[in-house]
Order: sequence, then C-alpha cells, then structure tokens
Amino acid sequence: MEGILEGLLYVTGDEGLSLKEVMNILNLDEEQAKQLVYKLKLSYEQENRGLRLSYLGNTFKLTTKQEHKQYYEKLLENPTSHTLSQAALEVLAIIAYNEPITRAEVDEMRGVDSIYIIRKLIAKGLLKEAGKSDKPGHPILYKTTDDFLDYFGLATKDDLPKIENISNIDEEESDLFQSSYKEE
Repeated sequence: MEGILEGLLYVTGDEGLSLKEVMNILNLDEEQAKQLVYKLKLSYEQENRGLRLSYLGNTFKLTTKQEHKQYYEKLLENPTSHTLSQAALEVLAIIAYNEPITRAEVDEMRGVDSIYIIRKLIAKGLLKEAGKSDKPGHPILYKTTDDFLDYFGLATKDDLPKIENISNIDEEESDLFQSSYKEE
C-alpha cells in the first residue's frame, strides 16, 4: 500500500492529497490511512532518501529535503526569478492576517492601489476570490489559498507568525517616528 500511496502523491504533484482523499481512494478508515501515511513518512526520513512527506496547505505532498537545497538551487538557472516582490509580500501579509478582505481595504492599509498585484497573485494561485462583501457595491473579498500555505511552508494559517501588539512603543521609538527633517 505504501507504494500505491507514493505513486498517488507523485501523480498529484503540488496539489497533494488530503487524508480524506487517501481514505476514499484506498478504501481505508481514518486510522488505517493515518498509519499508512506515517509509515511512508518514516521511510522518507532515512538519510539516503532525497524526498520527504510533508503536510502543507492541508494536504500531504512529496517535497525535497531542506538539507539538499543548495543542489536544487544550482539546478535552476535563475532562482531569484521565482521570488515575490516586496509589494506582493506586503499584499499577501495584509490579506493573510485580515482575510477575507476587499481590495479597497488592502489599498487603504497600503496607501496605494493594489489591484495589479492582487491579479498577479491570483494568477500565481496564492490568492482567490472568497465571495462578495455586504458593503455598498458588493466588492469582491479575497483570501489566501492552500498554495499560499505551501509556498511559505505552513501547514495551516495558524502557523503564521503572531503579530505583537505595537501600541506599547516606548517614548524613544515614538520620537523617532514623529521626527521630521529640518534644514539648518
């Protein structure tokens, strides 16, 4: 059965399989499916294996081992071409911490128009439409996808770093934010 599961994970690629899908495809109960996934995960943890079984974006996926990263980077001609811009990261962070959220709300937080970046992030599969708001005009609501979780190596949205309360800025830091440039 491990070989069948391994083949299924290979065939599904980046989409991966949920535990429920493993149960349905292999006709297993929940405990049997968990044991099968666990056994396959253990076999990939051996030092002579190049892959691992990861739980990302609410699905099980075959991924490469982090300790081999330097070799994978050499394989790619231009590894930086796949990175996200600072603006894209900013939009993703705003949406991830406030989802579902409208484009106007994102624009308000950023202080600039974000529609072009949101469209690019939807095209990359990191964002999706999540219905319509009850606000006037019924603007589209946006939220992150399982691919977003996968891209950042998160199992669930709860794994996002916690944002600490910044209302307790000490006086010295407060003066720094309020200072202004003066010519002499």
